[in-house]
Amino acid sequence: MSDGPGHRVEELDPDRRDEVVALWRSAGLTRPWNDPVTDFDRAVDGPTSAVLGITDDGRLLATAMVGHDGHRGWVYYVAVAGDARRTGLGRRIMAGAERWLGSAGAPKVQLMVRTDNAEAADFYRHLGYEPADTTVLARWLDG
Repeated sequence: MSDGPGHRVEELDPDRRDEVVALWRSAGLTRPWNDPVTDFDRAVDGPTSAVLGITDDGRLLATAMVGHDGHRGWVYYVAVAGDARRTGLGRRIMAGAERWLGSAGAPKVQLMVRTDNAEAADFYRHLGYEPADTTVLARWLDG
């Protein structure tokens, strides 16, 4: 998946897990109730999901976790390294996520943004994402 000069969006291998999780943590994407290591492992090992990345000289600069259920594609853990923000890598990793999901047959892409993260919501709106008339409900299955 070529995505521009010098930066290629590609599926990341399991051996990049620690580096990916470190980027997610530094970008403020992790929460105590979600284990990012388990999330990474599930995505990399799953038949309908992947973790995508952009690297430069081996250094991880951006990520997006993608997956689909046959109807909707989902994007999670979109992160760009702090010193690489505002360089277009967010747009590039999202374009790569959309291509991956489209090639997997997903006709629609969705993502969730925490209600207190106005900057992220503005970024996605700038890319053409619109608020969906839906409510996300959740229930923990592990007790």
